[in-house]
Amino acid sequence: MPSGSAPSSRLNDLMHPVVAGLISVIVNYGGTFILVFQAAKVAGLSPELTASWVWSVSIGVGVTGLVLSWRYREPIITAWSTPAAAFLVTALATTPYAEAVGAYIVSAAAFVALGLSGWFERVIRLIPPGIASGLLAGILLQFGIGAFGGASLDPLLVGLLVLAYLALKRCSPRYAVVGILVLGLVFLLLQGRVDLSGLRLQFATPVFTMPEFSLNALLSVALPLFLITLTGQYMPGMLVLRNDGFKTSADPLVTVTGLGSLLMAPFGSHAFNVAAITAAIATGKEAHEDPSKRWTAGIAAGVAYILVGVFGVTLAAVFMAFPATFITTLAGLALLGTIGGSLAGAMADPVSREAALITFLASAANIQLLGIGGAFWGLLIGLAAHLILNGRLPQRARAEILTGQGAGK
Repeated sequence: MPSGSAPSSRLNDLMHPVVAGLISVIVNYGGTFILVFQAAKVAGLSPELTASWVWSVSIGVGVTGLVLSWRYREPIITAWSTPAAAFLVTALATTPYAEAVGAYIVSAAAFVALGLSGWFERVIRLIPPGIASGLLAGILLQFGIGAFGGASLDPLLVGLLVLAYLALKRCSPRYAVVGILVLGLVFLLLQGRVDLSGLRLQFATPVFTMPEFSLNALLSVALPLFLITLTGQYMPGMLVLRNDGFKTSADPLVTVTGLGSLLMAPFGSHAFNVAAITAAIATGKEAHEDPSKRWTAGIAAGVAYILVGVFGVTLAAVFMAFPATFITTLAGLALLGTIGGSLAGAMADPVSREAALITFLASAANIQLLGIGGAFWGLLIGLAAHLILNGRLPQRARAEILTGQGAGK
């Protein structure tokens, strides 16, 4: 009996985190990648340069996520900077492409320098756990709402996925997310809503663009790109990892992803970083009950990104062909456990409860000021509330900052 059950146990240990990693990839391409195509269109890029952008950002994200997950045995999901892509939709309209590439390089070099400096990890350690949990819950709230918001547009699909999720949660909780992914894909194929007949796998060819550097691009592209990616991606991304108990220092993650962005920038990649929302799909209990088994989600996501990159626009277009309702419902249901756990963590400590609640609400409001997204403002408001209500940050965090202890944990 033990010998027969061992292969089954190993298969289960692999299947759940692998599926979590694949879902994070589907949600990333299906949910936000359209911004890259919009920015490429605004910039007037040729199909070859657009395919090179897809190649560079997908390969870069895949390799860095795979390497970091393997090195640290944690589910370190990397992704392109979504808020930066949204910013580029307008910025590339007035910036020559070669100068934009030069700005990508400057921004990436700044991230390498930040990672090597060791300061980013120290800043992360200043944030109280309750505030971090409240921030994560606020960021993910819209995705939880999105799990049910599509019911008015596509009640049959949403109803099927929600009922299947609840039934599987009752009968076989470990297979709930896997089940709704498979069931949803079968349902869409049977309805003919995903047309794969015209799929032709074509290898992408990277195109090198000689960068040009200008003061205008430095101030109007590189600086905003750096700040938007730091506050909108790296900060919440690291808090996702911390919220689920993973302790790898932020500094090598920033350094490696910054270096990857630096190498891929001449081929069109704008920036990639530690993922936040899609990472939460792979770092929580839905991926695996045992945190030490979740790192294979990072490997699976990395391999999937690399495969998409190899075939350029072709496979990216397939993921983008999924109905928006399917993507939002799938993401929301996959994140329910993380949202619930984050809310519980935010409310756990009576001392920081009110400040955590303020952080949650401010983050969920998604305040947009000075070109900086809601994650930063939610965190800033929450920290200010904590300081005003309690007069100080937790003693342990302050001690670690002052002494430099725990930087390599």
